[in-house]
Amino acid sequence: MTDTFVVIGGDAAGMSAASKAKREDPDRNVIVFEKGEWVSYAACGMPYYVKGEVNELDDLVAVTPEEFREERGVDLRTGAEVVDIDREAKLVTVETDDETYEQPYDDLLVATGASAIEPPFEGLDLEGVFTIHDMDEADAIEDYVTAHGPETAAIVGGGYVGIEMAEALSARGIDVHLYEMLPHVLQPFGEAVAEVVEDHLREQGIELHLETPVSGFDGAERVETVELEGETVPADVAIVGVGVTPNTDLAERAGIELGPTGAIATDEYGRTNAEHVYAAGDCAEAINVVTGKPDHVPLALTANRAGRAIGQTVTGAPTPTGGTAGTAIVKAFDLGAARTGIVDEDLAREAGFDPVSVTVSASTRAHYYPDGAELTVTLVADRESGKLLGGTVVGREGAKRIDTVATALTSGMTVSELRDADLAYAPPFSPVWDPILTAAKVLNGKLE
Repeated sequence: MTDTFVVIGGDAAGMSAASKAKREDPDRNVIVFEKGEWVSYAACGMPYYVKGEVNELDDLVAVTPEEFREERGVDLRTGAEVVDIDREAKLVTVETDDETYEQPYDDLLVATGASAIEPPFEGLDLEGVFTIHDMDEADAIEDYVTAHGPETAAIVGGGYVGIEMAEALSARGIDVHLYEMLPHVLQPFGEAVAEVVEDHLREQGIELHLETPVSGFDGAERVETVELEGETVPADVAIVGVGVTPNTDLAERAGIELGPTGAIATDEYGRTNAEHVYAAGDCAEAINVVTGKPDHVPLALTANRAGRAIGQTVTGAPTPTGGTAGTAIVKAFDLGAARTGIVDEDLAREAGFDPVSVTVSASTRAHYYPDGAELTVTLVADRESGKLLGGTVVGREGAKRIDTVATALTSGMTVSELRDADLAYAPPFSPVWDPILTAAKVLNGKLE
């Protein structure tokens, strides 16, 4: 009898797992249930659709539902929500607009993703107030901006979404006010990055309101104001981007254990505490390559890689899902800002390290070669072992150099080993001592 692999969730982790399982074992029944209509889409591209740099929302779809069904042989069922998992009977209960039915499985992947956090604000239900975490929300924002021509926008949250949407709405000719309750934007990137980004945002006309909590929104039918402590400020459209939370309700009801981060606990192969049940993507934990402990980092590559590995595992070739360094990069107008590993020294101490850090600024090209830019690099290491813990970069070019640091973290390199890495040099691309090497050289001097 042919085995059946059931996948709950049709985005990065789920569709990667389904595609890999079907490719490795073409005779296996692979069924994907997706409660919405969109699958395999690039959520990271949504701000650029709102901005107008991506012409059609469909352009963000990597593989269409028809291609999954007709070319890859995946039984993809959209508009179908799994509402229950029976671990003992190895069944899932599925609801559609027309019926409720049960589907048996031999192996099951929970890839239910994450949802945008909705703070307890008044006025979240007003027209013109949005979160942005799925394609329908991105489409709704674009439609609203086009239809109503707002003059002033309130963006709540200074993380990835807030920064990218500030650029997107500014490009649409809207006066943008960004509200962040913490002292800096991009908090996980550290102060050195945040200060550079903040200065640049102000240069681009973004009004920053740091250490400014928002209490809600007000308006007759559409949003008209953002409510602060003791102050009311006009706003014709509002974007709330204060983070995401893993979708774990379905797993919890089935007795699938959560980990210390609140996401679904998994082992190195993506297996949960339930036999033949896996979890991957934004709903699941991954192992942090620096600490060796569970972490929740809802990023696209982590989800795609874990899903692909699980798809191979269920077909008989156990494959680790891989760890995470939390490597991320964000565009802020003309700047690129990136991070990886542990940057916050307090978090490093909590993880048992004695952190030492340096911040240096260096040119991205040879000093005599035109159009170079200053790149600010921060590296953090453990004093006793010399182990590299993390790093950040920010500048008008060269932010992808963070990949060198991420590779070093994944390999468990020390600062001296990074300093001695044989990186490429040519004047149009780098000085002899690449900015990453310069930072490693300076940090190693502090460790000696």
